[in-house]
Amino acid sequence: MAEAKTVWGYAVLWGSVTNIANEFLEKFAKGSLTRSIAEDDVRMLLDHDSGRVVGRTAAGTLRLREDALGLRYECDVNLDTPDGQTLAGTVGRRDVSGISPSFVVRAESWDDSGSGLPLRTITDARLIELSAVAWPAYPQTTAAMRSTANTNNQAAKRRIEAKQRARGII
Repeated sequence: MAEAKTVWGYAVLWGSVTNIANEFLEKFAKGSLTRSIAEDDVRMLLDHDSGRVVGRTAAGTLRLREDALGLRYECDVNLDTPDGQTLAGTVGRRDVSGISPSFVVRAESWDDSGSGLPLRTITDARLIELSAVAWPAYPQTTAAMRSTANTNNQAAKRRIEAKQRARGII
């Protein structure tokens, strides 16, 4: 078996606003995925393709947790599969560096008091899957590769946070 690798990052950043089809703005409230993490069996896919599963919470190959920044994920990559090799290769080269969450909104609030597009704040959502994608709807999301044989979580987290600060995300 090849050396174990992990893809990790943030699939959602609390309070980060994105434009949805130039129809409305959207953001996730802190804690909006707490219930889903506890109750749902979430998959990680390539490009929202249900035939290309690369991780799953029920199998323990996808781990999710909320922290002060957002929804953090870690996916163990199986390098013995073509899709695992694709995930590791595209994320490792930084060709793919974002995540797209697929979800069902359970509770939301709307604010249309501004002069622009209305703002939807998601306060509770059921997470279906996370996908490594080239063009995420939330460009603030992150996907990075690390070797589990040479892991330095704190240093990697600091690098991602520094890049997010430089881009004005946090």
